[in-house]
Amino acid sequence: MIPTEDASARKREIEDKLKQEQETLSFIRESLEKSDQLTKGMVSILSSFESRLMQLENSIIPVHKQTENLQRLQENVDKTLSCLDHVISYYHVAKDTDKIIREGPAGRLDEYLACIAKIQKAVEYFQDNNPDSPELNTVKARFEKGKELLEAEFRSLLTRYSKPVPPVLILDAIGGDEDMEVQEDVTLEHLPEAVLQDIICISAWLVEYGRNQDFMNVYFQVRSSQLDRSIKGLKEHFRKNSATSAIHSPAVQTKRKETPTKKPPKRPGTIRKAQNLLKQYSQHGLDGKKGSNLTPLEGFDHDLRGVKLLSDDKHGAAAGKDDVLDIEIDSYIHCISAFVKLAQSEYALLTEIIPEHHQKKTFDSLIQEALDNLMLDGDGIVSAARRAIMRHDYSAVLTIFPILRHLKQTKPDFDATLQGTAASTKNKLPDLITSMETIGAKALEEFADSIKNDPDKEYNMPKDGTVHELTSNAILFLQQLLDFQETAGAMLASQVLGDTYNIPLDPRESSLSASNYSSEFSRRLLSTYIYKVLGNLQLNLSNKAKVYEDPALRAIFLHNNYNYILKSLEKSELIQLVAVTHKKVEGLYRELIEQEIQNYQRSWLKVTEHLTERNIPAFQPGTKLKDKERQIIKDKFKGFNDGLEELCRIQQGWAVPDKEQRDAIRQAEKRLVSEAYRAFLQRCANISFTKNPEKYHRYSTEQVEEMLDRLFDTSA
Repeated sequence: MIPTEDASARKREIEDKLKQEQETLSFIRESLEKSDQLTKGMVSILSSFESRLMQLENSIIPVHKQTENLQRLQENVDKTLSCLDHVISYYHVAKDTDKIIREGPAGRLDEYLACIAKIQKAVEYFQDNNPDSPELNTVKARFEKGKELLEAEFRSLLTRYSKPVPPVLILDAIGGDEDMEVQEDVTLEHLPEAVLQDIICISAWLVEYGRNQDFMNVYFQVRSSQLDRSIKGLKEHFRKNSATSAIHSPAVQTKRKETPTKKPPKRPGTIRKAQNLLKQYSQHGLDGKKGSNLTPLEGFDHDLRGVKLLSDDKHGAAAGKDDVLDIEIDSYIHCISAFVKLAQSEYALLTEIIPEHHQKKTFDSLIQEALDNLMLDGDGIVSAARRAIMRHDYSAVLTIFPILRHLKQTKPDFDATLQGTAASTKNKLPDLITSMETIGAKALEEFADSIKNDPDKEYNMPKDGTVHELTSNAILFLQQLLDFQETAGAMLASQVLGDTYNIPLDPRESSLSASNYSSEFSRRLLSTYIYKVLGNLQLNLSNKAKVYEDPALRAIFLHNNYNYILKSLEKSELIQLVAVTHKKVEGLYRELIEQEIQNYQRSWLKVTEHLTERNIPAFQPGTKLKDKERQIIKDKFKGFNDGLEELCRIQQGWAVPDKEQRDAIRQAEKRLVSEAYRAFLQRCANISFTKNPEKYHRYSTEQVEEMLDRLFDTSA
């Protein structure tokens, strides 16, 4: 059972909660009623607002549409006015631009091009909209005038600022100053940058709008003239140096001033010497009396007696002339290099100004004048060489060698520079090279024939049996080939001389053109050529020696020449070059030299034969000789004395320039003669064959040796 008090309390608690819930429910009902009232009021307000908006929309939309139409009309009016202003402006273009067009584009190119653009637009407008109007003709005339002035400005700028490149700058660009250890890459600037940009701008406009290619003709004419003038200026630079060298040559004064500008590199002095020598040789003919300006070999006396030297004044004048020739050759060589460098620079400039599809043709025209002049000079060199060869002046080939070598070295750059030009342009240098190779090969062949056919003239033979001028000339000429082995070999190969020299062709070479022969084949050709010249020389010397009546002098002459040839071959690289095809040439000459020494020694047999025991009677010491026996001994003494004196007197005036050979020959004769004489004196020491022994016993053994030591010594 739940206590009563607790039940009453529980009941009251429940009644209180019920009361509270009822109050809450009443509040909610009241709130809902108020909300319904407010909702109804809001709906009423919104309905009224919607009604008013509809009324407003119905009033505003017509106004808006009317305003929009008015705005569109306004815009159309503005556009129409703008178009009218634009069209009207075309009618005023000629007047507005008249002053600027008449004054030309000089100094204000951008403004001028802007005016031209206006005129061009006016032309286009009238052509499209009113082609019959007089204004079209007016603006067309103004446009043509503007274009003409632009073309004139293009020519003016190009002519005014295009200057020949100074020779010193060209020499720097091609590395012409050999004194500089490191060559810097020199950039040739033909036009000021601002001027170049104006020219590029005008060129671009003329191409795009002018539709005229006449300016390209103007361009190549102006630049062609400057290219040619640059090369001529370089030639004049060398010519002035030549004049300076001539003024200060040793023939005029002993001290030569340095040239104030860049000095061209000199070719080897031996070439100048050989040219001078061979010119002198040819001018007086192969049988001339004049001698050679020969540089003695090491081991030879400083005076090769019989080979006459130029006097000092003649030598100085010849040296001055050769210096001028050197400068002319160097001038042409440098002009070839300058042409390549300048042409490359011109092409780089041209690519910035001339449209791409016109560049090669314009460049071809641009270089023609300078290239033709260079080729004309080259043809002149070939013609001069041809005339010289006809006069048997074989020094001409020495002039061609350095030029031809340089042309071949330059040819790859030359071909690369002329790539894309006409075939006739690209073939000019190869044609010149072919001409030089042909004339050079002809000179080589005729020189070899001249060595073989040099006539035997008694008055041209050295009286003392020294080296003949023909030998010195031939050897000196061959020595020059060492500096140009590849060039000389190519000359011979260009004429396909394999059959002439009996050199078998490599199978790979047989299908090649002459210009493409291998360097080894060319070297074999040159080796065989040198051997041929040496063979011709030996044959001619053998024939010349027959002029001498004395066999001993004949032997000395041949010995001197053979020895000189051998020493010359050994001193230079000629011996290695000849050995390419003839390995035994050195041994051959040594055998010839030894053979001639033996031939010479036979001349002393007529002296020593008096000292032999033949016809000397057998006797005992103290035995009295018969008159006949005494006379035999007297005759032997007399024959020896007379023969010794005669040979010493004659052979003292002969020459053996090689000191080593001279000493060896003397020593051999001293041994031969003194030993025989000493033995003879010992046999006759105890024989009384005369009352005046000093009359027959004139010389002691020592005196005989002293006499033999004076052989080949004109100063004794």
